Formats: sequence, structure tokens, C-alpha cells
Amino acid sequence: MDFQTEYDKLYRYCYCRLGHRETAEDTAQEAIVRFLEHPEYAGTGRERQYLYTIARNLCTDVYRRETALPLDEISAAQDSGEEAWLTHVALALALHALSEEDRELIVLRYISDVPVRTLAAMHGVSWFSMNRRIKRILRTMRDTLGEEGAEWTDK
Repeated sequence: MDFQTEYDKLYRYCYCRLGHRETAEDTAQEAIVRFLEHPEYAGTGRERQYLYTIARNLCTDVYRRETALPLDEISAAQDSGEEAWLTHVALALALHALSEEDRELIVLRYISDVPVRTLAAMHGVSWFSMNRRIKRILRTMRDTLGEEGAEWTDK
């Protein structure tokens, strides 16, 4: 497992869950450290599943500790242009409209680039069932976004 590549994906996952750059960095690093502290995880073929489970639990712990984390990236999105900012807000609203579990699946699949096979194993379902569920979630997001969101959710 290439931990540099996994760290980048894990960071994006943690950032989407926590909304704060430094906290996401710390949480992703802590997840890798905790993974490495358990040599029994290596060589199982489920390394990524273990790593994201650790990260999810750490994000939950941070969320419980912190009542509100500053979203310092919103101002950066506003500075990049009105259209980019509106897209950012529309996607945030569409994600917020999903259940927590559905939101996590979308973040893992499309932001952290976790394969459908790994997501299916994490949830104890078949690849086909997970793929169908992700498509259903994307349809829900497309409905929330309206016509403007059709291009994004077709990817």
C-alpha cells in the first residue's frame, strides 16, 4: 500500500467530513499511525477498508469533541469566482440533503476514490448492490441539484 497516495485520499475524506484543513491533516495522519500500530491489518487484502474505518471513527471522535469547526475554505471558494462558489454551495446543499451514510459513501467513492468493491466489503453487500446504491444516491443528488447538476452527477 502506497501511504502517500492513500494519505492524499484519506485527507480529502477527512476534510469533507470535518470541514477544517488542519484538523483533517491531523486526523488522516493519526489514522495511518493507528493502522501501522496494528501489523495484523497488513496482508489481509482489506487494508484500505481498515484504514477508512479508523479514519471514520477518528472523524466521529473529533466531531463529538468540537461543536463547530471553522470552514475556512468557503472564503477561498468565493474568491475563485461566483460560478465556482455557487457550485460549491449547491453541491454542499445536495450532500447535506443526503443521509449521513449516503453522504459518506459519495465522499469515499468520488472524493477519496475508494473502489466500489472496497465500499461493498465495508458494508457487507455485493458489488452489484453497492453500485446500484451509489447510482440511486447520485439520482437523488441530481434531483436536488436540478438541471444544473445533471452534468456533475453523470460522471
